Amino acid sequence: MALLNTDKLTIKFGGLTAVSALDLVINQNEIIGLIGPNGAGKTTSFNMITGVYTPTSGTVVFEGKDITGMKTHEITKLGIARTFQNIRLFGQLSVLENVLIANHMRFGSNLLSAVIKTPSYLKKEKAVYEKSMELLRAVGLDDLKDEVCTSLPYGKQRRLEIARALATDPKLLILDEPAAGMNPQESLELMEFIREIRDKYNLTILMIEHHMAVVMGICERIYVLDYGVKIADGTPSEIQNNQKVIEAYLGVE
Repeated sequence: MALLNTDKLTIKFGGLTAVSALDLVINQNEIIGLIGPNGAGKTTSFNMITGVYTPTSGTVVFEGKDITGMKTHEITKLGIARTFQNIRLFGQLSVLENVLIANHMRFGSNLLSAVIKTPSYLKKEKAVYEKSMELLRAVGLDDLKDEVCTSLPYGKQRRLEIARALATDPKLLILDEPAAGMNPQESLELMEFIREIRDKYNLTILMIEHHMAVVMGICERIYVLDYGVKIADGTPSEIQNNQKVIEAYLGVE
């Protein structure tokens, strides 16, 4: 059984069909790419999967459960986490505080226990701190835990955003242009980092990326969208040699 699949997933905005009849199959522990020219419907597809948008028609199934139209926080609790094309950290908070907040989604304490600091609350609070520090060590940011997050270089802010997503204990991690704004060396480091967290946390990863060296270097399978329609899927080699994909990116003579 696939970890996640979509069946004829479609969304319309007024008279415009932004994504049409999209079928995806994402298997456990895969790293899958979703690519296409600007405006192809990639982020819109992510928004339907994660509950930001409700599809006009079609279904999203995660671990055999129909999650179509569920709220974003409900989908996160089921085990789907995401990052965004534009980094969305809590700008005035520290690196550590950003991860602590995400960890508290599964904290499970009430207001009274927090106010009077019961032994069970203190135990959970310690566990959350330790887990947050472990995640920061995993992404190489533990020595920057007290820095205001917006003071970090761009690449490290990306890593922090991923650490915050990992704090929700996802099974599927969705990355929206993780290499955006990175130089070639940072992109190479990102590829290795993504492989490492996939293996360390037993993740499945679905990513949008315009940086073709990253997509072709890390993804095991790739889906291609053009004007909201899936025009190809296959291995990186198959995609590189697909005439429809070449025409979508380069045009037709």
